[in-house]
Amino acid sequence: MSIVQNKKAFHDYFIEQRFEAGIALEGWEVKAIRAGRAQIKEAYVIVSNSELLLLGCHITPLPTASLHVHPDPTRTRKLLLHAEEINRLIGSVERAGYTLVPIDLHYSRGLIKLEIGLAKGKKQHDKRATEKEKEWQREQQRLLRSK
Repeated sequence: MSIVQNKKAFHDYFIEQRFEAGIALEGWEVKAIRAGRAQIKEAYVIVSNSELLLLGCHITPLPTASLHVHPDPTRTRKLLLHAEEINRLIGSVERAGYTLVPIDLHYSRGLIKLEIGLAKGKKQHDKRATEKEKEWQREQQRLLRSK
């Protein structure tokens, strides 16, 4: 079940492969995500010391967060994947010019997971072509419905 999606990623990138990663979260973050207070629109994934880190993901703390915790809504969060997947992704990012973008934050068997995509950036003409294709599909659907 999806919590929040990053529709901007499909506009800006060609998604070639998808991976499901766990996220190292604190307790207040889990509660806030379950309350629907997460945003991954401006988030991105970087490689640092052979680890994958999620930056720019904003999780708004609940007003009922305990007083001894000082929540940081945009802190850097570690992504949890198998070592072989991490090595494959690092190789693709460093050698082949790919980037890692968060696509979807969702529940999987009661746990909060992040779907990341191995992506290539779109040029401006690619974005225009994609938009034209979407409009044509919508127009086809309208024509089929009206008959």
